[in-house]
Amino acid sequence: MESDTTVRRIKPPFETQSCLISGRGGLGEDNNGWNSGSEAKRKPDVSLYLLREGLATSLVCLFLVLLWGLVHLSLQQLVIGKPSGDFDAGRARQHLERITSVGPRPVGSHENEVLTVDYLLEQIENIRATTAQGVHQLNVDVQRPTGSFSIGFLGGFTSFYDRITNVVVRLEPKGGSQHFMLANCHFDSVANSPGASDDAVSCAVMLEVLHSLANLPTPLRHGVIFLFNGAEENVLQASHGFITQHPWAKDVRAFINLEAAGVGGKEVVFQTGPENPWLVQAYVHAAKHPFASVVGQEVFQSGIIPSDTDFRIYRDFGNIPGIDLAFIENGFIYHTKYDTADRILTGSIQRAGDNILAVLKHLLMSDELADSSEYRHGNMVFFDVLGVTVVAYPARVGTILNYMVAVATFVYLGRKACRPGNRGGRYVWNLACATGVALLSWLAALLSVLIVALLVTLLGRSMFWYTHFYASVCLYGSAATGKMVLVHTLAKNLYYRGMRLAELGELYFDVSLLLWCCSLVWMTQRGLCSAYVPMLMVAFPLATKLMLSNEFKNRGASLKYSVLYMVGLASPYLHILFLIWVVFEIFTPIMGRSGTEIPPELVLAALVTMATIFLSSFFLHFIYLVKSTKWILAGLGSIFAVTFLLVSCGFLFPYSGNPDSPRPKRVFLQHTTRTFHDAQGRVESRDSGVWINSFDYTGMQHVTPYVPQIEEAVRARCHDNQPFCGFPWFLPVKFLSKKNWYLPSADVSPSSPMDFRLVSREETGWGTLKMTFNVKGPSHMSLYLMPHLGASLSSWSFGDGTPQFYLSGEYFVFYSHGLNAPTWTFWFEIQPPRESSGFPEGLISVAISSHYFFGADQKTPQLEEILQQFPPWAFPSSWVSTYDLYRY
Repeated sequence: MESDTTVRRIKPPFETQSCLISGRGGLGEDNNGWNSGSEAKRKPDVSLYLLREGLATSLVCLFLVLLWGLVHLSLQQLVIGKPSGDFDAGRARQHLERITSVGPRPVGSHENEVLTVDYLLEQIENIRATTAQGVHQLNVDVQRPTGSFSIGFLGGFTSFYDRITNVVVRLEPKGGSQHFMLANCHFDSVANSPGASDDAVSCAVMLEVLHSLANLPTPLRHGVIFLFNGAEENVLQASHGFITQHPWAKDVRAFINLEAAGVGGKEVVFQTGPENPWLVQAYVHAAKHPFASVVGQEVFQSGIIPSDTDFRIYRDFGNIPGIDLAFIENGFIYHTKYDTADRILTGSIQRAGDNILAVLKHLLMSDELADSSEYRHGNMVFFDVLGVTVVAYPARVGTILNYMVAVATFVYLGRKACRPGNRGGRYVWNLACATGVALLSWLAALLSVLIVALLVTLLGRSMFWYTHFYASVCLYGSAATGKMVLVHTLAKNLYYRGMRLAELGELYFDVSLLLWCCSLVWMTQRGLCSAYVPMLMVAFPLATKLMLSNEFKNRGASLKYSVLYMVGLASPYLHILFLIWVVFEIFTPIMGRSGTEIPPELVLAALVTMATIFLSSFFLHFIYLVKSTKWILAGLGSIFAVTFLLVSCGFLFPYSGNPDSPRPKRVFLQHTTRTFHDAQGRVESRDSGVWINSFDYTGMQHVTPYVPQIEEAVRARCHDNQPFCGFPWFLPVKFLSKKNWYLPSADVSPSSPMDFRLVSREETGWGTLKMTFNVKGPSHMSLYLMPHLGASLSSWSFGDGTPQFYLSGEYFVFYSHGLNAPTWTFWFEIQPPRESSGFPEGLISVAISSHYFFGADQKTPQLEEILQQFPPWAFPSSWVSTYDLYRY
């Protein structure tokens, strides 16, 4: 009979095939963890007891909360720019207020083409007057370019512009210069928005930077061109007009582009290059308030974010490198009526001005600008440390560093596998099984959260987090964490019963290390500069573990060990929390304008789950070090239940009309008249109505109680035999918004109706049919071409002459013009089918829509009546349009 002090080990079933750790040194270390029998009867250490009773969990929570607080504190400091002697933010704010005071500035409007241009020229002349006796010379040119190009944005389309406006300023030493930097902003705005952040504030900053550089007492080594472009919102037209047509463009060696994806806040460097690492090095060296991340660059260039900037034009059509900066804070009111000057802090203007001025000064005095080709090759890994400093190093150095860390990790794991107690592959088998448990917990967490997100969507409570973001953390974060804790608790209780908990804890630390290391190797092999993130998440925990190995070996997972362990993880966790904040700062507002087809609940739930997985990775082993997880699960379950109850009962409304922090719902309304012609030119049908598009997933369910006419509206159906479904799409985004409504209404009668005419129709010597058209209409029009079955476009008058971007059997051409534009003339050639017996339905359907974004033609009584019924938390953007379809 065994004594009561003998350790009894119950052998689990199928021990030889299951993921078990020997309780007798299976990992090769004699760790004093918690066990059964006589060890359990020893008097526990006080810190050990506290840890077992859940203090470790509290420490982890406190650790993450403190780090999140540091991130918020650093973000607050980032927008506080102190006045400097070089850049006057007060004067820049005056420019901002004057530019936005005229209201929205769409291309072609008097506000954009005359009032804003006149103000810019007036201020530039004032600056030129101050430089007359100085060491620099200043020249200004107003360019009115005409051109066309094709672009792969939004699935791809062709753009044509006519007499749009650029204000171009050339500043150089009085002796002249051969090499120039380009600084770019745009002063136009979307219709119905003052466009303070996008992008009037950047133009205000550039005016003041121009003033500062022009009045330097010593001459610059190189010149700088300031481009105030007047047609960026029309999908990058003005920058194309400058870089492909202006005579000064050939002298540009690099550029800085100032943009916005939010309203105010901090401007972040989110694109550089291509290659040319010297530009990043210049920013690192010169910027006073750095905020940059190569992660943002690779995410943006992946196409995940439905946006684009003039950076693309200068890179693709000018073949010049550059730096792309953008304001990203508070994207909820980007492109809305709330984008006003008073929402942009003077401190934000100050820090942007300080950065741009310092970086331009550095580049204009550099050797690299004179011969940038010599420094062209290579990429940079770069990231800022809470806006205090920027870490930057060549990508090839990063590759070496990444592989060194990976090798060190595999050596660490390999040495453990080779210890005497782990012969026969026991450690490798245990590590593989534990990795499987970890991956299973992640998969279970993701699936569980997606099921919850789907249930929220089916209940009609989608986007509750749009105004109450932390509610999504409580709902999805608690579900993800709870599911992971549950899986590991079941593994501990069912598979690891009687095992040494300290050894289990160490094993699951190794699992986290292995998984991060695998991601490090994978990202490095793919050439991603963002691989520095898993490198940090491997290097710091590994170094911390090695330094604390004696503490862990002698005392187990004591309170001291827990505190020191978290201190060691502080740096990488602080950085990854910072990146997580940036991700949610960008993607949460985007869900409010991503259309009706992308379920935002699933996207945000997946993002929250991924963030939870990242943050919990190196705390998984604490689950195996604590005595019980029942209180953790109970707490998480309570948080989830309360939040889900609030969400399902509708207490968390998605939108807010609070003037201090608006979260508006975006709705687009067009009062349109549609006319359809047959192949003989006769009118087949004609109708008029208010076409309503919701640009988020909730559709009109929240608006309908305020606008009851929507219940009488007809759900707009896509007619496949009509170009772009037979509706006046302003841009080719029909794939984003398939849920729209058509409310019958009176005809529209613009004072300047569109005139569309077929000028000529002739057969060519090579068997095609050439058609030429004349169009006279408003400043914004969209042309849709749909060749019929068997026919194909062979050439046209746009771009390089080759039709591009055949979108589901259709071509889209976007047109805009400035003031005093002539009649738009274009042609195309169509190849008939090889075998046919006539074309009763014609060879091609040609449709054209006109859009009246400003002036007296923008509104109608019917539109005004509907707009007045919208709730204060909605932002309805409206205009008048027409749609005419012809078959030839």
